[in-house]
Amino acid sequence: MAFAKIGTVAYDCPDPLALAEFYAAVLGGEIENYEGKGYWYNLHVPGGQQLSFQRVPDHKPPQWPAADHDSQQLHLDLDVADIEAAQEKILALGAVPLDLDDEGGARDFRVYADPAGHPFCLIRPEAD
Repeated sequence: MAFAKIGTVAYDCPDPLALAEFYAAVLGGEIENYEGKGYWYNLHVPGGQQLSFQRVPDHKPPQWPAADHDSQQLHLDLDVADIEAAQEKILALGAVPLDLDDEGGARDFRVYADPAGHPFCLIRPEAD
């Protein structure tokens, strides 16, 4: 039986406000400067989820798709209705393409890095 629940997913990054703003532009929600300090921000996403961003001055982003000491560590899968339109928006927000070869639409995802280098995927939902 479960005895805990996820409170937040925290990202290390060099500029927590900038990364919170990136994800707010992608997911919506409200940004909160935790206790008025500039090293931790929370993003309260519609639906009740929370992402957090903490300043790490010597942050080294994961190296996708390595499976060794510089692995991707974790990533978000973001479901989108229109992958082409979503890609245009996230690239304009500063995302970096890592793997856009969706095999002509046969593969249901594309891989990007956020402005701090964390990988994430845009996922095309399965057709019903």
